[in-house]
Amino acid sequence: MQNKLIKKNIPNFVLNFFSKGHPRTIKAKKNIIVSFGLKGFSILVSFLLVPLTLNYLNPTKYGIWLTLSSIIGWFGFFDIGLGNGLRNKLAEAFALNNYKLAKAYVSTTYITLLIIIGGVYILFLSINPFLNWSKILNTTPEMAGELSWIALIIFTFFALRFILKLIGVILTANQLPAYNNAFGPIGNLIALISIYFITKFTHSNLLYISVIYSASPVIVLIFVSIYFFNGKYKYIKPSFKSVYFKYFKSLAGLGVNFFILQIVVLVVFSTDNLIITRILGPSEVTPYNIAFTYFRIPVMLFSIIISPYWSAFTDAITKNDKKWIKNSINKLIKIWLLFLVGVIVLLAISQYFYLMWVGDKVQIPFILSIFMGLYAIIRIETSVFGTFINGVGKIKLQMYYGIIGMLINIPISVFFARNLEMGSAGVILGTCISLAPGIVLGPIQYFKIINNKATGIWNK
Repeated sequence: MQNKLIKKNIPNFVLNFFSKGHPRTIKAKKNIIVSFGLKGFSILVSFLLVPLTLNYLNPTKYGIWLTLSSIIGWFGFFDIGLGNGLRNKLAEAFALNNYKLAKAYVSTTYITLLIIIGGVYILFLSINPFLNWSKILNTTPEMAGELSWIALIIFTFFALRFILKLIGVILTANQLPAYNNAFGPIGNLIALISIYFITKFTHSNLLYISVIYSASPVIVLIFVSIYFFNGKYKYIKPSFKSVYFKYFKSLAGLGVNFFILQIVVLVVFSTDNLIITRILGPSEVTPYNIAFTYFRIPVMLFSIIISPYWSAFTDAITKNDKKWIKNSINKLIKIWLLFLVGVIVLLAISQYFYLMWVGDKVQIPFILSIFMGLYAIIRIETSVFGTFINGVGKIKLQMYYGIIGMLINIPISVFFARNLEMGSAGVILGTCISLAPGIVLGPIQYFKIINNKATGIWNK
């Protein structure tokens, strides 16, 4: 009798979960649930990719690939923050139902980024022949020619992705991040199938791996851009006649601050592989990234939950709905506490999991896992208040303490890794220290803004 009653009420519970509450919250719930499924699939594929790629190459070549691809990714900051600027401005236009303005924002951003990446690509073509990639990546001189070609291939696909990724910005601005979250898993699945195929017919070819990893997301973005701009977003499909460079100032005005934050992110999050390669050698990048991938699980899962809130906070602040913002932040803080427990569990089982995952081919020190766990906890906590601050566009303070973190990141990472002989664990510890100001200043700024007490730098 009791079981029948429970079964009878399950559909009502599910229905109430997706139908009750503020429309903004309902939209977020739907995107979060779908994104969890997609991200779970993405994590599974990513975990399968690591041992498959590692066995096809070797720890040293795998480390070279990871470092080279992260260096090429640095060029992403050349969008001068326009992607995030578009995200906020487009969310405002959607909130006001001003679709003509939305189309102008989209068209102007596309053509501007096309001009920027075109110039950067020409610059890269000019300097690449003179770059000694074998020296940069601390590997043998014999690989110089091969690495130069690989760098060119990676950068070519990166340039295409640089433009095409804007479709994800549009979906996220419309509070539909679940669609955007689907692109990565599909690209990873294509990469997984392709790499499995080449392992059967070729032997340890870094060039093949580079083409597969670089081309897979581009293929996905080409198809989804065609699909959405000829369907759901036909009314804001970019066109030359809708390009108005007068909007560049409003997009880039906020975008310049985001641009500086992107440089901060570049230094704090994207230089670790290069630091490890230069100090410890490319082979040490492999255990670092295995640990990083493992502890990225809670960060990725929390990003699913937090992702719809950026544009939702923009929508709410535009409509002065601070009650909804307060309720949402309180819920997110409680969820963060649950994730804190989850990270501790991951740390406790980490050594057993590594052995089951990659075997004894790569050794990951427990101290590295400890600091990776700390990094995950900090990333999640700071993302709660950082997402709100980004959504309302009051990012100047975040920019300032981010710059401080950026300036100290490399020196302290090198000091811990080399002088204190902590190895790669010292590098991630340096990153944790660089992120520390946001742990305190982010919550303070949120409380000031939400209670109408933010003045000066707190309100810029």
